[in-house]
Amino acid sequence: MRLLPVLLALTVAGAAHATVDPSISDRPAPTPIRASKIVLVGDSTTAVQGGWGPRFCADHVTSFAACLNLARGGRSTYNYRAEGSWALVEAEMRTPGYAATWVLIQFGHNDQPGKPGRSTDLQHEFPDNLRRYVQQVRAAGAKPVLLTPLTRRQFVDGALVDDLAPWADSVRTVARELRVPLVDLHARSRALVQALGPVPAMQLAQALATQAQVASALDGTTVGASPVQAGATAAAQNAALEPMGQAKRAFDYTHLGDAGAQVFATLVATELAREVPELRAVLLP
Repeated sequence: MRLLPVLLALTVAGAAHATVDPSISDRPAPTPIRASKIVLVGDSTTAVQGGWGPRFCADHVTSFAACLNLARGGRSTYNYRAEGSWALVEAEMRTPGYAATWVLIQFGHNDQPGKPGRSTDLQHEFPDNLRRYVQQVRAAGAKPVLLTPLTRRQFVDGALVDDLAPWADSVRTVARELRVPLVDLHARSRALVQALGPVPAMQLAQALATQAQVASALDGTTVGASPVQAGATAAAQNAALEPMGQAKRAFDYTHLGDAGAQVFATLVATELAREVPELRAVLLP
């Protein structure tokens, strides 16, 4: 009698096996995936807190491409390599299984003067560092894309202060020289922020501006962390005061909150799709 339950169970299992869903039993041969990878390299204006990178990876890249944000706050073309961050990028470029790996490189903010351990010489070291990055990306079989630096958002008499223009020009020169795709984030972000004006542009920051900062911006001139930093030199002064990679959510004219990250991530995705046709299939501008 004890065998009866066992026999019944075997009979039921056999019947179930005989009526397997055809969608399971008649599977077509799978098509191998051809996934791409996008690696973001840069400073805090690209990084996971304060930059456009998180929203770019989350909202503008399809599941057919891996998107890895290796940007770090406080990094320049010099110390990103010196500390070993570039070695991590090199390891990612060698990872097998991807049809193509794209490396997006954006520096400039921390290459400016007045930042010990970060600043680089604009005439020689900065462009040479960019060239070396591009050459090593290509040597690894990956594909480089250069981005000009995101604009800051400080104004004097209603005009946007363009303290990053020389670094943006240097990136453009290297891109032309080495025939590298270029996303001119500096030009596009400058046009957007200038069109917004001093007060609306404050909404792109990580936190709310103070009443004093808003009052000054209403007159066309922004002030920094303290009123002493107002005027034409405000952008350079604030740049020198930015802590190296320190996580924070405070108001400033450099870093991005959620709204700012989405605005500039959309801009980057749109420009990238235009400048790099090979990536259009995996981008959602």
